[in-house]
Amino acid sequence: MSDSDSPRVTRLLPDAVHQAVRPGTAVVRLETTHERQGVLDGAWWPRSRDIAAELPGLITALTEHLGPITRVGLDAGAWEELPTRMTIDDRVVHIDSSPVGDDTVLITRGGQDLFSLLVVPPHATPDAARAAMTEAVRSGSVTQAEQILVDTGTGHSTPSATELPSAPGE
Repeated sequence: MSDSDSPRVTRLLPDAVHQAVRPGTAVVRLETTHERQGVLDGAWWPRSRDIAAELPGLITALTEHLGPITRVGLDAGAWEELPTRMTIDDRVVHIDSSPVGDDTVLITRGGQDLFSLLVVPPHATPDAARAAMTEAVRSGSVTQAEQILVDTGTGHSTPSATELPSAPGE
């Protein structure tokens, strides 16, 4: 079989998948090596900040590909009524309030295997969300979640003291 006859392997998702990205979507890059490259392992675009409504779908999708999820680390300030555990698909998932920021969710499989996902804000436009999710799963990307959201227009940067608006009369 010549090189031109061999099946072409592509690392990009088909265009149809990108068009289907909408709130409630999770995009995860799974690497089968022990040395995962990049800062993030994937991205999640929840529809709202209601964790009880959003987390079951994410955990069900991840369990299909990763196996049982045991823990989820979230920023309590970013979610409505964050419980300490939820039963999802007849399994208890422990929820840890972590200072990871509202732009990241940490997923634990088993005892120690940790996956870090970018959280795209529910209010993001589809184009901005797709751009953020694409960057999050780009192999070898070292861009932090917060910066991805700023760069794609889906998040807010924290203004520095020199950027803060001055009071009237100053």
